Amino acid sequence: MSGLDGQRVVVTAGAGGIGLATARLLYAEGCRLAVCDVSDEALERVAADLPGTITVRADVSDEADVARFFEAALGGLGGLDALVNNAGIAGPTGGVEEISVADWRRCLDIGLTGQFLCARLAVPEIKKAGGGSLVNMSSSAGRHGYAFRTPYAAAKWGVIGFTQSLAKELGPHNIRVNAILPGIVAGPRMEGVIRARAAQTGVSYEDMEARYLATTSLRRMVTPEDVAASIAFLLSNAGRNLSAMSFNVDGNVETL
Repeated sequence: MSGLDGQRVVVTAGAGGIGLATARLLYAEGCRLAVCDVSDEALERVAADLPGTITVRADVSDEADVARFFEAALGGLGGLDALVNNAGIAGPTGGVEEISVADWRRCLDIGLTGQFLCARLAVPEIKKAGGGSLVNMSSSAGRHGYAFRTPYAAAKWGVIGFTQSLAKELGPHNIRVNAILPGIVAGPRMEGVIRARAAQTGVSYEDMEARYLATTSLRRMVTPEDVAASIAFLLSNAGRNLSAMSFNVDGNVETL
């Protein structure tokens, strides 16, 4: 894609799932990368598969971890052109009276506050570069709401507000800010979500999976590679005039 070659990009939670698919695609397009994750083993695989990529173990909800990650990223990349705020967790499944305060806070700390902690360090560097792009990971849950997964939905709605506010703030600095809203993404995390929701409502895994697919117009899950392609598009020259947008990459999820 035009404009990606040579870009210096940070990808959070870049050693698995959507983050890894994004890192692989951007690397193939010539980007220079720094990724963080919480799995040393996964980061070792990234370092072996994508030579030259800066890899740092960091929890995005921890301010000191984020500072250490960005110090390594900026030292190795020599600056920054884009941030992919991908890190997040599924959070607990349960009624509002069943969810612990600790689980609520953990979900928002990673999925929303973590984006703020990364953006506040990334933005000054992107300004120095003369402009660039932020892509924040939201979810279909940030558009529809999500019964029995209120912490996750609250975090993802917050991401959209954060994105639209930053787009207004940073536009005069030639920085574009957009959100991606994946739907039912094939992989271990979604399997866990379906399993937990099935247990919550007393149905089989197969029945719950069928219910999820029935609410998606295209009747299929999306892949991490589908989401990665949209992120790459937004970072490329093709997305140069796209900002404050929330892009649904979900096969049209009608409801959750």
